[in-house]
Amino acid sequence: MVTIASPPGTGPDQGTSRRATRTASMAVLAGSLLALAAVVVLSIAIGSNRLSLGEVFHGLFAYGDGEHGYTDAVVRDDRLPRTLLGLLVGMALGLAGALMQAVTRNPVAEPGLLGINHGAAVMIVFAGALFDITAPTSIIWFAFAGALGGTALVYVVGGGRGTSSPIRLVLAGVALQAVFAGINQGMQVINTHNLDKMRAWLVGSLVNRDVGALSGLLPFFAAGVVLALVLGRALNAIALGEDTARGLGANPMLTRIGSMVAVGLLSAAATAACGPIAFVGLMVPHLVRLLVGHDERWVSALSMVLAPVLLLGCDVLGRWVGSPAEIQVGIVADVVGGLAFLFVVRRLKAVRR
Repeated sequence: MVTIASPPGTGPDQGTSRRATRTASMAVLAGSLLALAAVVVLSIAIGSNRLSLGEVFHGLFAYGDGEHGYTDAVVRDDRLPRTLLGLLVGMALGLAGALMQAVTRNPVAEPGLLGINHGAAVMIVFAGALFDITAPTSIIWFAFAGALGGTALVYVVGGGRGTSSPIRLVLAGVALQAVFAGINQGMQVINTHNLDKMRAWLVGSLVNRDVGALSGLLPFFAAGVVLALVLGRALNAIALGEDTARGLGANPMLTRIGSMVAVGLLSAAATAACGPIAFVGLMVPHLVRLLVGHDERWVSALSMVLAPVLLLGCDVLGRWVGSPAEIQVGIVADVVGGLAFLFVVRRLKAVRR
């Protein structure tokens, strides 16, 4: 079984190693924040009407003086809400992926790839088809139930504690994802009334989302983030093995339950906001570990910064390539993520050698 390596700080040069890791992590954090600022500006500037940097900053900081009424409205009413939504969803997906890889000690675990986001989607479609419930603040509870149910199913079918392998977990996730997709399609055929309403949402999109309704989702985002950050030290202990983790004062069972609840909260909120989006939570934690090592506290924090960079980058790419129309961000993420997944598979093969 290929597992995520132990965190730094356990060898004879742990003091020097910790300082080097902290310095490298701070440098990566600074670069990540700059990249995030750049992609935020691009997300606001690029669209069917491309805006200059001056128009972007005027819309953000000088709105209402009457000089650029139309472009100010584009920035404030369309681009800025879409960008904020991408930031929140990207943070949730990146953190959920980092948590899943850490708690399962499996480098290919990710909510989208393992069908957890599709489990949330099944319950959302179920709520829309049978009860005509489509408001994000209402469907979030259905999404949470679906995400937790999907998490439990994948974990049990994939082998459960201590017996799962990367391949078995992925196969279980892919199989359950196919089942969830079939259920989704079946419910859409039965109830065509909601099909048009749900079509864009089902492929993963940031377009025309009611950002005002995000206030109802924020508590789920916040609870998932706080729970994940609290578990960081325990996840580092589990990476050393269960017996060592207990010796260090961590409770593996409680850590797993807490992590799965956090993954459920984050996946449910992200899926309710913009539909099931895969691969973001797979790619970003891998990149972070390549840059700063295996301290789960840094992996979680940096995944929350870099995942929005990737998600907004895919959204901008879809608008640029599909101009004057656009390609939904979920489709672009699937293409980019599929190529990244091939890289991960190649890397696992190299590790086995």
